[in-house]
Amino acid sequence: MRGHFAAVVLAILGIAMAGPRAGRAQDDESLMPEESAAKAKALLQQVIAALGGDAYLNVRDFTCTGRAAPFEHSGAAGDSSEFQDFWLLPDKDRIEYMAKGANILTLVFGIPGKTGYVIDVYSGNQGWTMDKTGVNEQSAQAVSDFQDQVQTSLNYVLRRRLNEDGMTFRYAGADIVDLKPVDWVELVDSSNRTMRLAIEQSTHLPLQFVVITRDPETREENSRTTEYSEFLPSKGVMMPYNVVRMRNTLRVYQVFYTQCDVNTGLAPNLFTRQALEERYAKLGIKDKNK
Repeated sequence: MRGHFAAVVLAILGIAMAGPRAGRAQDDESLMPEESAAKAKALLQQVIAALGGDAYLNVRDFTCTGRAAPFEHSGAAGDSSEFQDFWLLPDKDRIEYMAKGANILTLVFGIPGKTGYVIDVYSGNQGWTMDKTGVNEQSAQAVSDFQDQVQTSLNYVLRRRLNEDGMTFRYAGADIVDLKPVDWVELVDSSNRTMRLAIEQSTHLPLQFVVITRDPETREENSRTTEYSEFLPSKGVMMPYNVVRMRNTLRVYQVFYTQCDVNTGLAPNLFTRQALEERYAKLGIKDKNK
């Protein structure tokens, strides 16, 4: 799979659609807590199997290309940006894109609009950005948001968090989402973050993933919903080529992937400040006014 551009661009990874439902299914009250948890865990294992089983669990890296577009406040799609995204799991990300000012990157990262060729790199608790001004540190808030997005991304949860101490599971009932029958599974971690997954009954593939938190000051509930569709295989791993992100009830952005490849042999040094400095020196962005 924070409103991270890759999370797509993890989950970052649609077509025009009716307003999607983050939905709350009717709970299956006939199940005891232990039975509910067991059913939820069994459904999650079906999701992992549908995504590729061991091949999915053992993904080391992936490289994706595509276009991403923000949604305006009116609901209309804005100008799209081409990108190439490199992930070295679990927490190294490098995304290269042509920025157009106040576009998706402003919405996703909360940073002033950029223009021209930009590379954003995150590596654990560090981050840097390269644009026509040079290579600079990412803000502490951007790095913190990135870390939170990694921890609460569907792929990270399925691959690394299902056996985590303090994680609770509940089967949250059947429902209809985007005209498809689904089962809802709910997970709550030790930080009291609620994660709800809608699983398509016919394919066992994920349809929606909702992360619900509360503002520490106002205590208001906030949700971040990611929708997945158009899955295609790469080396036995199913990848969503159409991803929509919502914040509360508003659609934020949509990603259309054109190609996604797993286990491409990405090197860790690609995700360093030195790599950005070398790239900047090679391009001569200032002189070429890109």
